[in-house]
Amino acid sequence: MCPWQGELKRIDDYRWEIPQDYKSGMKVAGLVFADEQMLSVIREEQALEQVANVAFLPGIVGHSMAMPDIHWGYGFPIGGVAATRVHDGVISPGGVGYDINCGVRLLRTNLSEDEVRPKIRELINHLFNNVPSGLGSEGKIKLSEKEMDELLRLGAGWAVNRGYGKPPDLEVTEEQGCLQMADPGKVSARAKKRGAPQLGTLGSGNHFLEVQVVREIYDQNAAGLMGITHRGQVLMLIHTGSRGLGHQVCDDYLHVMGVAVSKYGIALPDRQLACAPVESDEGRDYLAAMACAANYAWANRSCIAHWVRESFAEVLGKKVEQIGLEQVYDVAHNIAKLEDHVVDGKKQRLCVHRKGATSAFPAGQKGVPEKYRAIGQPVLIPGDMGRCSFIAVGTDRAMQETFGSTCHGAGRVQSRGAARRAMRGIDIAGQLAEQGIYIRTGNPDELAEEASSAYKDVNDVIAVTQGAGISRKVAMSTPIGVIKG
Repeated sequence: MCPWQGELKRIDDYRWEIPQDYKSGMKVAGLVFADEQMLSVIREEQALEQVANVAFLPGIVGHSMAMPDIHWGYGFPIGGVAATRVHDGVISPGGVGYDINCGVRLLRTNLSEDEVRPKIRELINHLFNNVPSGLGSEGKIKLSEKEMDELLRLGAGWAVNRGYGKPPDLEVTEEQGCLQMADPGKVSARAKKRGAPQLGTLGSGNHFLEVQVVREIYDQNAAGLMGITHRGQVLMLIHTGSRGLGHQVCDDYLHVMGVAVSKYGIALPDRQLACAPVESDEGRDYLAAMACAANYAWANRSCIAHWVRESFAEVLGKKVEQIGLEQVYDVAHNIAKLEDHVVDGKKQRLCVHRKGATSAFPAGQKGVPEKYRAIGQPVLIPGDMGRCSFIAVGTDRAMQETFGSTCHGAGRVQSRGAARRAMRGIDIAGQLAEQGIYIRTGNPDELAEEASSAYKDVNDVIAVTQGAGISRKVAMSTPIGVIKG
């Protein structure tokens, strides 16, 4: 893939603009969050071209944005954010992606590293057996057609009502784990069939479970409200999404949108940006189906969290209440939502696409759980399996500039194929063991795809979002045990 040759205008140390006249037809400029060193890496692929292409979408406002974890994706870059007006703008499945509501859930414990590390192999093995992982993995819960429809309507609440989670979990889940616009009637039978056996499973690729240890606390007050009180405290991070159901929903509606582009006379530079007006039948149907997939993902993470709690209790010989596996937050990384934002001094109803990006609402903002209203929404930013992850909070600057959005992780610098070739013959599990990280995976051959060298250093990514003021770091943790899908 040829390096990107387009013009970039430097705004400051962390912001770069793709001018609106870079391509005839761009309705807004592009805005890239990166430092100079990171930009040299980003230029090596065509993700910046995708930023420019997104700027063609009807009704787009502000900028077509790229977070510092940007890399090549389907239609939109991963790490892309774009908002369109609801009344005359469009919704694009490429702006959400195939893994709808791929996201993360963080649990905190009362445990210290000294208590858990001697049992980390046993704990990871127990988790590996309790939470099915890998491509096509099937879970313990079997759903009837009626139960599937109820789950798609209710999301995480469905799981909690059946004992797979606790009511307080819902209070600290984005949208309380349920998008109300979900309509199971807009989800195909094939999508439901794919999702029915997969509830409570991790999946494959970059999905993971990590037992982590707090290494740094940057904001004691904010961390304390999250139940994170000291270095050495053990955390649990869950990263997965809507599995085969979400993938099928995306695939189904890309076909629908391909027809809609012609029907509504929408001119696009890339057919992968296929879209339809938000208020059209096609747009409303996609949003209703996407909401179902998002609800499935929240229920999926709820079920996994339930088995995580059981696994900790069984291995450590303590009650869950003693261990304190309380949920800090659960946030979506791939989603489109209808939100009110101020644009050019006026409040507008927008469809905000976040693909490989997370919401980052500030203190006092509607939508931030009451528990965190004084500090802002928790932002969960995992890194790769050999380095670290961050907890941050949203900021006023993000609300003003990025529609309350920030990065979602480290971001790839190598394709999966390139990573496999680069790491051929290298014992990745052995390298991690030397770092004190025990790993289990259903497919050891695919570990190369998730090697640290395949990703940007998340420390560099966070330095940009912190420097740009679109999220503020609270704590940093490192893994001691990992399960990879």
